[in-house]
Amino acid sequence: MKAAWNDLNSRMPCRKYPLYLLLIMVLTYAACKNKKNDTDKPASAIETNRFYQSLNDSIKKFPTDASLYLRRAKRLTQENAHELAYDDFQKAWSLQPLIENALPYAANLAILGKHADRIALLEKVNHLDSTNAQIRRLLAEAYAEFGKPEQALHIYDDMIAKDSLDPETLYEKALLLEQLKDTTRAIAALQKAYTIQSVDTYGLELAHLYAEQKNPKALEICNFILRQDSAFILIDPFFIKGIYFANMKLYPKAIAQFDSCILRDWKTTDAYLEKGRAYFHMGNFGEALKTFNMAIAVSNTDPDAYYWLGRSYEAQHNKVDAMNNYRKAISLDQNFIEAKERMDLLDREFVHPSH
Repeated sequence: MKAAWNDLNSRMPCRKYPLYLLLIMVLTYAACKNKKNDTDKPASAIETNRFYQSLNDSIKKFPTDASLYLRRAKRLTQENAHELAYDDFQKAWSLQPLIENALPYAANLAILGKHADRIALLEKVNHLDSTNAQIRRLLAEAYAEFGKPEQALHIYDDMIAKDSLDPETLYEKALLLEQLKDTTRAIAALQKAYTIQSVDTYGLELAHLYAEQKNPKALEICNFILRQDSAFILIDPFFIKGIYFANMKLYPKAIAQFDSCILRDWKTTDAYLEKGRAYFHMGNFGEALKTFNMAIAVSNTDPDAYYWLGRSYEAQHNKVDAMNNYRKAISLDQNFIEAKERMDLLDREFVHPSH
């Protein structure tokens, strides 16, 4: 064995080192190289993008400057590269945990659907400054979107208890109550917000709820807002008035309001839909067909337009065209239960026609 070892050792290129020392050196070098590869992350798509070269060079030169990561993240956001922006927002926040870094980061998390991370971030920021109303409202919004409305309402109630004249928080609370189908409390919150600050946003939301409740106060609010509209550009007041009249079954008056919407903006799809529904309920299926076809011409991806077009064909006993439009509605919205029910009904009629 000793002879064999000496023979092998004599053939090594560096004869002054024994074989075992050379083996140790090689293994040590390989281990160091592997360790370096483990820690060195490959260059990301943004780091090799020539359009970001100036920012990338600055970040390489000043790797602890949070503002540079924030600038690059905001630029990426403008280009809808939200996944790439995420890393930079996270880095900017980790380097400098300030509100100005947290707000765009929280928006990025919302876009990416990282709701738990968004809540955790906003809770940290809220802990840093529990008096910041914007942060608290954002945290409440995050809770609501994450399926925790009670926590959101708790925040709103606490804020209102501390400042009962805060119209924005009252408005946000009202929107959440509306989503929860608590119309009575939503109206109460909106009434107070609109009393404190008579802005169109609060007034129109309140008028919409009044219209759904068949309350003529909807008309009062809408007419007041229209009188202030010196530029003649608002559409929502006419639309809400149309909804009120339709709910009251005053269909000709409703149609007149929806026509006013269309006159100001012919691309208002919802106005065509509600106008068509008014014609349908009047039994004027010919005008309903024309109106729903106009809605489709404006937006051919709205499943409601195809559904109501199908209803109009069905009312005229045109079952084939009705079925085709129900299929189209379902292709655009797989969960369109009403369209599926109408199709099932027509299928049964085809199989067992009445005599």
